[in-house]
Amino acid sequence: MIRRPPRSTLSSSSAASDVYKRQVSTQSTGGRLVVVMAFYHPRYAYYPSRPHPRTMYGHVDPFVQRLYQATPAFPPMSVLEQARMPYRQSSSEQARVVGVVGATGAVGKEMVNVLQEACRSDAIKSMKIRCFASARSVGLVIGGVTVEEFSVQAARECDVVLLAVSGGFAKEHVPNIVADCGPVVIDNSSAFRLDPEIPLVIPEVNAHTLQDARVIANPNCTTAIAAMALWPIHKEFGIKRAIVSTYQAASGAGVEGMTELETGCKAVLEGDRAENDVFSHPLPFNVIPHIDSFQGNGYTKEEMKVTWETRKIFNTPDMKISCTAVRIPTMRAHAEAITLETAAPITPAQVQACLHAAPGVEVVDEPADLKYPMPMSASQKNDVEVGRIRQSLVFEDYGVDLFICGDQLLRGAALNAVLIAEKVAQYQGW
Repeated sequence: MIRRPPRSTLSSSSAASDVYKRQVSTQSTGGRLVVVMAFYHPRYAYYPSRPHPRTMYGHVDPFVQRLYQATPAFPPMSVLEQARMPYRQSSSEQARVVGVVGATGAVGKEMVNVLQEACRSDAIKSMKIRCFASARSVGLVIGGVTVEEFSVQAARECDVVLLAVSGGFAKEHVPNIVADCGPVVIDNSSAFRLDPEIPLVIPEVNAHTLQDARVIANPNCTTAIAAMALWPIHKEFGIKRAIVSTYQAASGAGVEGMTELETGCKAVLEGDRAENDVFSHPLPFNVIPHIDSFQGNGYTKEEMKVTWETRKIFNTPDMKISCTAVRIPTMRAHAEAITLETAAPITPAQVQACLHAAPGVEVVDEPADLKYPMPMSASQKNDVEVGRIRQSLVFEDYGVDLFICGDQLLRGAALNAVLIAEKVAQYQGW
C-alpha cells in the first residue's frame, strides 16, 4: 500500500537533495506495477517498520494518483519516537546552549548554580546558559542570567534543556521541544520516569542507558540520594531486600514549602499558630507521615516511587523494597534510615571500604567523635553522607543498617541533571 505523507512534506526544496536519501521501489497494486520514487527523511531512519516517504512520481497514471491521494496521512510521532531520534548537528563554531526551564524555582536556581561551578566539564563550562520561566518572572536575574519567557521555539534554540517544572508541563511541551531533531531534554519531573522507553538515569549507576536518548528522566530526589549509597553495596553483595524510612526536608515541596516552614516557625515562636497550604498539616515542630497521594495498597505515591524507580535504575525488577516517607521540619537535606538484606555475607567494615571507593559518597561514620550524617552538614554538599553503618540484628551476617543524608536540591535534583548533561556532551563529542 502506498502511504501518503503530510502535504507539508511534499513541497520542493533546494536543500532536499542534501538531506534526503533517494529510493526506488516497486509496488504491485491492483494488477499494475507501479514505480515510486521516494525520498526518506533521516528522522525516520530508526523506524524501518514505519517509513515516511517524501514521494515523487515516475510514470504514474491517474489510478495511482487517486490511490495516493486517498491514502491517510502518516501519523504523527509520539514522544517516545521523538526520544529515539538522532541528535542534530550544529556548527562547531557556534557556541552550544543549555537552557533551564523553571529557572526561578528552588531546583531551577540550583541548576543554574551547578552549571556555573568551576568543577564542571569543559563542554558544560563553554555553554551559554539561558533561563526560562513564566511571563511574570521575565527580567529577573538568576546567577547573572536574565530570565526570558518560556516558549517552545526559544527552548528549541538550545542544545540541552533542563526542565525543573511540573509533570503536566513536561508532558505538554516535551514532544514539541524534541521534535524534528530538537535539543536533548533532561526532565526533573515524574512525567517520564517509569516509561520503559525513557532512560531514568543516575550517571554513577546507569549512564550506559543514555545512548542516543532525546528525552532523559531525572529520578525522584529520595531515590537518587538512596541509590548513591545502595548501588556500590548492590554491586558487591547483591541487595535482596531494603526497608527504607525517609525524613524529608521542606525543600521537597519547592520554594513554597521552604517558605511555609520558615514563616510557620516564626509564627509559632511568636505565640501564633502556623498555617499550612503546602503541607497536609502545619510542619513546624511536627512530623507528617504523608508525602504525595495515598495509593490502594496503603503506601503513598512518594513511597512507591522509591520502589519503582530503584528497580528501574538498578535493572532489578524483583528487588524487594518497602518505604515509609515522612516530612520533617528541616530546610533542604533529606535523611534516610535503611536496613538491607544481602545475597552474600556482609560486614560493616566491608561496607565502609566499598563506600569509600564510590564516587559521590562521603563516609561519615565516627560515632565516638559524634560524627554521622545530618541534614545540617549534608546541606549544600554535592556528595551524599553515609554513616551509622552496623550489622543488622534482623538479617545478621546477611544484613546491615545505615543512615544517609543528601541535599535534596543538589544530589536529588539539580546536580544529577547537570551530571547527565555532562554525559550527553561526552557521548556527543562536544
